[in-house]
Amino acid sequence: MSAGMLAQYMVIGLIVLASALLVFRKLAPKLTNRWLAAASIHFSRSGRAAWLRALGQRLQPKQATGNCSDGCSTCGACGAKPPAAARTGSAPLEFRTRQ
Repeated sequence: MSAGMLAQYMVIGLIVLASALLVFRKLAPKLTNRWLAAASIHFSRSGRAAWLRALGQRLQPKQATGNCSDGCSTCGACGAKPPAAARTGSAPLEFRTRQ
């Protein structure tokens, strides 16, 4: 196997791995947040190299800020969203029976 072919396989492998991680993060956000928090704690311990502590800070998952603009929808204080017809300004279909 030539060096060019090996480099090509490595790049394709990295792209597939990154795509799989992004899909997994979309499908299982709570699980990935737990994994990121565990990795962040592991890397942020005292006695680690500065670049590892910086990586730990960067891996730390984002927390909900508690305001209504972050879209967390955990407290229910933001209220229900209006139906799609009300947002677009169009009226829903009304079906009437024939007389």
